Amino acid sequence: MNSVHCALMFTIADHLEIRNDHLIIGNVDTISLAEEFETPLYVTNESRVIKNFSAYREAFPEADIYYAAKANGSFAILRILARQGAGADVFSYGELYMALLAGIPREKILFNGNSKTNFELEKAVELSVKVSVDSLDELHTLSNLAHEAGKNVEIAFRVNPDVSPKTHPKISTGLRSSKFGIPSDEVVSAYNEAAGLPGITPAGIHCHIGSQILETTSFNEAAHKMMDLVEKVTKIGIDLKFVDMGSGLGIPYTKDEGHAPTPKDHAKAIVPVFKEKTKELGISPKLILEPGRYIVADTTILLTRVNTMKKASKNFVGVDAGFNLLVRPTMYDSYHYAVVANKAASFAQETYTIVGPICETGDIFAKDRLLPHIEKGDIIALLDAGAYGFSMSSQYNGRPRCAEVLVNDGKADIIRTREDIQDLMGRQVLPSRLM
Repeated sequence: MNSVHCALMFTIADHLEIRNDHLIIGNVDTISLAEEFETPLYVTNESRVIKNFSAYREAFPEADIYYAAKANGSFAILRILARQGAGADVFSYGELYMALLAGIPREKILFNGNSKTNFELEKAVELSVKVSVDSLDELHTLSNLAHEAGKNVEIAFRVNPDVSPKTHPKISTGLRSSKFGIPSDEVVSAYNEAAGLPGITPAGIHCHIGSQILETTSFNEAAHKMMDLVEKVTKIGIDLKFVDMGSGLGIPYTKDEGHAPTPKDHAKAIVPVFKEKTKELGISPKLILEPGRYIVADTTILLTRVNTMKKASKNFVGVDAGFNLLVRPTMYDSYHYAVVANKAASFAQETYTIVGPICETGDIFAKDRLLPHIEKGDIIALLDAGAYGFSMSSQYNGRPRCAEVLVNDGKADIIRTREDIQDLMGRQVLPSRLM
């Protein structure tokens, strides 16, 4: 692989570029960022976040776009998206709190989740946000809590549509065997039951078939199944205000997977089915989408410095980030493009395996990659780290989490400070008998 081919694989106009052999993000030199803020370091390009969100908004002009906050819960990113008019799909009270604090209106939030605590349901009632109900048990708990509070809560049932997209089985959420949702053949009776309960207003229907989906046939299949259910639910007298079709598209992490579908392709798979059925039924519910990965994944890189080089069974490159900061390669065997950021246009010369410092054999970021000659002190950039990167990080092996930086048109701002050793103690308390 020569330098020209290497550059073509990962450069994106107005986002990732190469200048003077250095990788540039958002018009900022990554090597300067590594020196100023130290490594490991997450770096997000604000303009790319806005561009990706705008692509969904333009593809679905009549729909509401609820950002899946679990993908990246950075407060700065939530604030950026709130200013762009995004709603939010939240999966915990923590995500709900952050979304509201960021300025996302409560009427554009859906509280999702298969095992909500009573406290979380109480907060949903108190804050008047819509709830995606995952079971009849949850329905009755929510009804009791709402009735006791003298309030009414709008709900959708999360449907398990039994759709099998082409993605990793751990992130395929619409299978019949999945822990999520109510089986399709039980949904109508669930709405019948909900309609008679105090404190409950059935207002929508919801599904989510999975993440990192790079084809649209499964979305089309889910749309047909969901709209068939919309017809059945409407016929028993339920006035649906919204139909939430859930997940957005994935991204081509390997960069050479051929044509990846766009939000417009996603819209072509869903909108005609939605419009045809709603027109036939004479109803006008709002369509909702929940993209997360597509909006943030390619906006962010993880910068990590080379600690050590070792030739053994492989040509190992040891870096200062581990799967405590980016667990996807270890958990899903996921691919992230690796760039030697200070030699970004140099010829690829050797095959390397990039590994972290965690005491686990699986702490590997990149296996057998052909890269420019690497030396101790070089900076490696792991691309497309914005989704399920920092949001799934930990302090495993006693390692404080890294900082996050937001870049925009040549400027860089810290949006999360680096943890230190004191943060490892956190809320730990030593009993007096151990003093």
